[in-house]
Amino acid sequence: MKNNTIKETLRITILIPTLVLSAACTQKSVEKRTSKVKANFNGIAIPENYKDWRVLSASHRLDLTSMRIILGNDIAIEASRSGQTNPWPNGTIIAKLVYKQKQEDNWPTAIAPNEEKFIHAEFMFKDSKRFAGNGTGWGWARWLGDKQVPYGDKNDINQSCIACHTPVKGKDWVYTTSIKLP
Repeated sequence: MKNNTIKETLRITILIPTLVLSAACTQKSVEKRTSKVKANFNGIAIPENYKDWRVLSASHRLDLTSMRIILGNDIAIEASRSGQTNPWPNGTIIAKLVYKQKQEDNWPTAIAPNEEKFIHAEFMFKDSKRFAGNGTGWGWARWLGDKQVPYGDKNDINQSCIACHTPVKGKDWVYTTSIKLP
């Protein structure tokens, strides 16, 4: 009985500092990842944890010689994997990280995103009530360059995004074709 009490005391003595240290490390890593990026003109903030999201797809713009890595929050990933993307469910957030392309150093016939030439981050936020006024059910936001400066002004809230996405209105305004996993 005494032996069990000693073991339990030892477990608690080790467990509590471990949990405190773990929480502190987690908090520091969250603070490190948390961007202090200014919200765009219509108040949309960049999601703090988007760098931890999973890949939804990728695309290559021949006309702009750029590559896009397309990420999705958990709602977007679940919708994609279950084929529920027209319409996408409320709460979906899709991110596009846009880079200039570069030729791979060790593979001359391949191109890749040039991590030294980040162009911008774009986000689409699906909320059919909040964004009902723009006729799409989506909130749109873009931040330019490494400094992630909000794009747009009061004269162009969402309009350039909506104009660009009009050809895919029938696909719930989304160009992205989700990757089908084998």
